[in-house]
Amino acid sequence: MKNYLNNIGIKSKIAFKNLNELDLKKRNKILETYSKLLIKNKKKIISENLKDIKDCKRKELIDRLIIDESKIQNIRNSINQIIKFKDPLGKIIQKWKRPNNLIIKKVAVPIGVIGIVYESRPNVTCDVSSLCIKSGNVAILRGGSESFNSNKILANLFRNSLEVNGVDKNCIQFIDKKSRKVVDYLLSKMSNYIDVIVPRGGKNLVEKVKKLSNVNVIGHLEGNCHVYVDKDAELKMAKRIVLNSKMRRTSICGAAETLLIDNRCIKSHALPIIRELILLGCEVVVDKKINSLFQNKFKLAKEIDWKTEYLSPKISIKTVNGVKDAVSHITKYGTMHTDSIVTKNKKTAKIFLDGVNSAIAIHNASTQFADGGEFGFGGEIGISTNKLPPRGPVGINQLTSYKYVVEGKGTIRP
Repeated sequence: MKNYLNNIGIKSKIAFKNLNELDLKKRNKILETYSKLLIKNKKKIISENLKDIKDCKRKELIDRLIIDESKIQNIRNSINQIIKFKDPLGKIIQKWKRPNNLIIKKVAVPIGVIGIVYESRPNVTCDVSSLCIKSGNVAILRGGSESFNSNKILANLFRNSLEVNGVDKNCIQFIDKKSRKVVDYLLSKMSNYIDVIVPRGGKNLVEKVKKLSNVNVIGHLEGNCHVYVDKDAELKMAKRIVLNSKMRRTSICGAAETLLIDNRCIKSHALPIIRELILLGCEVVVDKKINSLFQNKFKLAKEIDWKTEYLSPKISIKTVNGVKDAVSHITKYGTMHTDSIVTKNKKTAKIFLDGVNSAIAIHNASTQFADGGEFGFGGEIGISTNKLPPRGPVGINQLTSYKYVVEGKGTIRP
């Protein structure tokens, strides 16, 4: 295993040098070829995916695993969008002139070798590969065992697209070993080869990555997202946003897990919103004020509920004393992922948007817009809640670093 993984690392470093020599037209051509290969091989992809679905022992993962013709087309749409983006490399981010006539430019460059450790979703293989190649990075992919067959064929097709275009196929490498020891070694012993690790999966995976990784980590631990319904919220809008934030897809990191409601509108807003949630099959745990409105028939929320990312049709509901109290709750229990306020009052909205420490702060829209595709990035390599950049959805522009290019005319320092 040690030799196998070190060999992958060595190949990645060599491939990165090769990829660095390619212009934008060539990188786009690789993506165009891949998009065509996905259509040409869709029956094989679906066949391999069915093997994973058949072998899957956790029913809650099946929705994430499925690849059908519609999903393949969605993947192709993302790739086609990425193709249309301008070159993120060589872009002059800043430029200025010093009193001594030195010209200093801050120029975007690729990061290098990116290791991705992910679970369940085979589309991650396509998104990550496409985003990395477009941004001049190479990738080492370690997908979950539950989607092994799907990931392998999708990665191999990308390697084919590289080879067809005369590019080192090791720009994208898929680790085809299922042993968990692979991840341990990848994180702790490959810092000579890997520049950044991106975990995409559940809390246990991300905790493990952050604990073991000897290189920088881009990602989030949990998505404990909130929606705050203000007293000045328009009821119809509030209802739509809350229901979508929680129930559109309950298993994604952008799903709302806690609903905060201004106690000045619990009768007008809390009652109808909670009734709708229940009708849609959502379990609710509430504080005492909310419970009294429903003849104390619900479970009371405990301290642990305010900290919990359910990833299921369940939500905790709390009354707060206005926007500042809502911000205080989110600061205490949130995970700096995505939090939303519903209100017509722009001053109140500003207090919320300025006050929360979220990577994504939203006004009058669903938390489920926490997604690179929805941000217009053509996909995402993940969502970062790190205080240091990148934050939020990580697309091609966030997959670059920078260097300073300094131009003089025989200039020396006195």
